[in-house]
This record gives sequence, structure tokens and C-alpha cells, in this order.
Amino acid sequence: MKNKILMGLATILMVAVLASCGKKPQAEIDAANAAIEAAKTAEAAVYVPEEFAALQDSLNTIMEEITAQDSKLFKNFGSAKEKLTSILTIADQVTANAGTKKEETKAEVANLLESIKPVIEENGKLIPKLPRGKEGAEVIEQIKADVATVDAAVVEAQGLFDNGSFMDAFNKIKAAKEKADGLNAEVKEVLTKARIRF
Repeated sequence: MKNKILMGLATILMVAVLASCGKKPQAEIDAANAAIEAAKTAEAAVYVPEEFAALQDSLNTIMEEITAQDSKLFKNFGSAKEKLTSILTIADQVTANAGTKKEETKAEVANLLESIKPVIEENGKLIPKLPRGKEGAEVIEQIKADVATVDAAVVEAQGLFDNGSFMDAFNKIKAAKEKADGLNAEVKEVLTKARIRF
């Protein structure tokens, strides 16, 4: 009689364990989706794209595992639950990393916007000194067109920066700075060859 009672209790316990493992972890899924949404809001896809892509891939893999378990008679979501919990930690880290990278990019853009000013100013003083000659006029026109492109890029980068689009501003101002530095070196080289003081 005692054995029958113990067997009955063991069966009930086993059914309870299977039932608890067999329930789809919807709360954990919702929490993971919310954490990924928070990372997206923090612009992780822009500032830490590889980390964000890896995070999304991890969640997709877990969801595939959950779908596979859901189709079984005896479902076991224990492993998926653990992985979903770890997704929360990873998502928080990705969100924090995105915030850090965003601040770093903002500072870099601010520095580039400042460091390009003296180069543009110097170019403005040097270009009028370029020798005019037969081919010189054509070259000067091309350089002036390049200067106008740089000026427009700086204005655009400043606008993006002011609107909080720091990565777009960074790409724009970085290219403009490289162009301005290139023009500066080119103009100085021509003036040096022509033995014109600058």
C-alpha cells in the first residue's frame, strides 16, 4: 500500500515537472524582445552593428529551438529559458556599448568639425596665390570646385551633428577633412614648385 502511494506521488511529481517544462516561456520571450527593442532604440544597429546582429541571430536561434520543442509531445523549454535569460544580459551590454560608442562618435565629430576650420581657412588664403598660367586657371577652377564641395559637406555634417545623427555626421566630416587636407597638401606642393611663399 505504501509503495502504491509513493508511486502515485512520484507519478504526480513527474507530471508536474513535465508540465512546468512543457509550458512555452512566453514571459521570457517577451522580455528578450523588449531588451532587443531597447538596444534598437539605443541605435545599436548603427553604433555596434556586429554586436546587434549577433544578438538578433542568437534570439532567432532560440526561437527556432522553441518552435521545435513546441511541436513535440513532451515539450522541454528548460534550455531555451536559460538562453533567453542570457539574452537579456547580452542585450543590456549591447545597449550600453551602443551608448558608449555614440558618445565617442559625438566627440570625434566635434573634434573633426573644429580641426577642419583652420585647414579651410588656410586653403582660402593659399588658393589665390596659385600661379595662373595657361593650365593654372583650369586647375584653380577645379580646386575651387573641390573647396565648395568640402564647404557643403561641413555644413551638412554640422546639421547632422546638431540633429543627433552622429555616425552620419562622422562619415561626412571625415571624408571632408581628408579632402581638405589633400587639397592643402596639393596647393602647398604647387606653391613650393613655383617658389611662391605661403
